[in-house]
Amino acid sequence: MIRAEHRFFSRVIDFFLSERNSLCTMNVLAKELNAILEDTAAGRMLSGLGKRLYFPKGIIAQSGEAKKLAYTANGTIGMALHKGTLMLLPSVSESLPGFTAHEIAAYAPTAGIEEVRMAWKEELLKKSPSLKAENCSLPVVVPGISSGISYTADLFLDSGDTILVSDPCWDNYGLIFADRRDAAVLEIPFFNGCEKGLDMDSIRSGIKAAAEKGPVRIILNFPNNPSGYSPSKEEAEQLASLIKETAEAGQDVLVICDDAYFGLFYEEGIYTESLFARFSNLHEKVLAIKIDGPTKEDYVWGLRMGFITFGGKGLNETHYDALIKKLMGDIRSSVSCANTPAQHLMLKTLKDPRTAKEKERNFSLLKQRYEAVKRFIAENDLPPTLEPLPFNSGYFMSFHCIGIEAETLRQELLKNHGIGTIAIGKNYLRAAFSSIDLELIPRVYKAIYDTAAKLGTASK
Repeated sequence: MIRAEHRFFSRVIDFFLSERNSLCTMNVLAKELNAILEDTAAGRMLSGLGKRLYFPKGIIAQSGEAKKLAYTANGTIGMALHKGTLMLLPSVSESLPGFTAHEIAAYAPTAGIEEVRMAWKEELLKKSPSLKAENCSLPVVVPGISSGISYTADLFLDSGDTILVSDPCWDNYGLIFADRRDAAVLEIPFFNGCEKGLDMDSIRSGIKAAAEKGPVRIILNFPNNPSGYSPSKEEAEQLASLIKETAEAGQDVLVICDDAYFGLFYEEGIYTESLFARFSNLHEKVLAIKIDGPTKEDYVWGLRMGFITFGGKGLNETHYDALIKKLMGDIRSSVSCANTPAQHLMLKTLKDPRTAKEKERNFSLLKQRYEAVKRFIAENDLPPTLEPLPFNSGYFMSFHCIGIEAETLRQELLKNHGIGTIAIGKNYLRAAFSSIDLELIPRVYKAIYDTAAKLGTASK
């Protein structure tokens, strides 16, 4: 009896293992996309997940066909209609005047509404005149810049791969790259003292060390969070030359441009185009990915809408289509599609003739605050416990804490002065002047200086 039961369970286990193996077999659509990308840097750097991803010819694809050809009735997609109109609740539609029912509640295509994608590409070309339309894909809509970075990690990062980031960097990079994808995050000291800009020697050393082990993967975030720094024109050329040298030496390079704060430049001499424009046509071994969106650029933080754009010398429309289909597979298997009303709202905003002047007004307010911080630092003696990182753009500036811990400084400011700041690791304190009214800046920074000086004295 025992032997009979043993044979039965053995057969059950064998069955499920065979089923599992069949399920793990790569889909033919994924294989087709991999074949298209095979001889490109993009194809060579795909992660295991990236290789397996594809956009299925399922409900979404079949619905797209029906939308064009089903002239009698369309029963393909799960939305409720009456006489061709969505059954939208009046309590919803009345809260969004100026929007049609379709703009409010219809599912968006997986890659985003086509008109929105085309409008954003037009914006990219305007903002970075050296970027050529043929050197980049049509942007894909994702639910926020964070998700764009996460999807990119899905496509191109495997367990044990190394990705280079700035030190300091946005803390979500660790959660995305290390904790979700199990990659090794290598922090490179990106910044010299307050007036010195980028530490090109450290960046060069970090890239060289990574290239000795395999493909180089690096994320460049300018204006940088948390430092608030953007490269000068000369530094931008140095970065481009460094990446090109790495590719010419035979190594594939993935450059992710996190352009969340793009356009908020406050000083002359800054490189005001996206570095994506330089990298997208730099070398056949360089794949550039631009991740951006209206979140900060257009002051719509909670709309959760971003874009991913691919670029690479030697890549053509067929390659871009394959990459987009893999990205669509990632989107489809997670959130299905991005927010519909957010896309239509941004399309209306981009077309509105008032938008440019409204953005100029907000930019002016931010620049005044930036200048007030610069002025305070120039006119007041720094305590020996603080060193400002270079800053010239964006929402933030940060201090390097010397001999004191950033978290202790943060707690003291919060409890004793009612001032909120962010501690990043042990060594950096970030202050967002974007959210501090102009008249409060001297008071806030005096409290930071005084508290840092007090802590330094107490630690001796």
